[in-house]
Amino acid sequence: MSVRDDRPTSYDDLCTRLAADLETMPKRLAQTASYLVAHPDEVAFGTTASIAEGAGVQPSTLIRFAKANGFEGFSDLQLLFRERLRDRNQSYDSRLATLGQDADQVPSRAVLNGFIAAGQESLAWLQRDMDLDQFDAAAALLARAGTVYLVARRRAFPPLIQLRYALAKLGIRSEICGSVNGIDNDLLAFAGPGDAAILISFAPYTAQTIEAAEQMRAQEVPIVAITDSRLSPLCTGAGARLLLAEADYAGFRASTAAMTLVMALSVATAEHRRLGRSGA
Repeated sequence: MSVRDDRPTSYDDLCTRLAADLETMPKRLAQTASYLVAHPDEVAFGTTASIAEGAGVQPSTLIRFAKANGFEGFSDLQLLFRERLRDRNQSYDSRLATLGQDADQVPSRAVLNGFIAAGQESLAWLQRDMDLDQFDAAAALLARAGTVYLVARRRAFPPLIQLRYALAKLGIRSEICGSVNGIDNDLLAFAGPGDAAILISFAPYTAQTIEAAEQMRAQEVPIVAITDSRLSPLCTGAGARLLLAEADYAGFRASTAAMTLVMALSVATAEHRRLGRSGA
């Protein structure tokens, strides 16, 4: 990986660059990139030594990684992670207060239009960037499954509920493994190679979902990962990975693309099953 003259100006810029460069990175730098993206909170305020230990690399590798991406040192790169944490921790009340500062210019209709525009942008990204081969592979993988195990937490949970509803309506057996607050590893223990698991998580990736992915790999359960980057820990060992991005309005992010994707995936899975039974 050659040293870059231009340095990312935000955490999102960094993730975009790392995803694009991942396949050409030396092994240790790729390992570092995957750890940094999977553990952004720890990276924001950890020491070089503690982060290196977590990533399983030498501290000098972190410095080499930072310089390869245009930074003078690792502490400069850490600033992007701290800025991301600051922006993420902005409360809903403060976001509403920001809207209220321009109350005359941001009436209810403008707020609605803002979310509609964000949703349209999310769908445009989905249409433009979705890897259709991966989408078809995901549907084929799920069509072969005896039971589809569903795993997600936090903001990834609503699309999971929609997915469960659609699969049930289409006669495809599935199990939600837990709730928005936690994951039922005992239920996941019933999954085997003849089943499949759909795991949904977006940065910052929840530790329980990552652990569930590791459990599924250990049990040799085929995985469909729905996530936002090739650097996502869910992508490791996945039979299919479906990547998407959600636009936001005033710091609030809906799940427009994710909801659309899971509905399409459900119907495509049912169609694969129908064609398989008919011998088409």
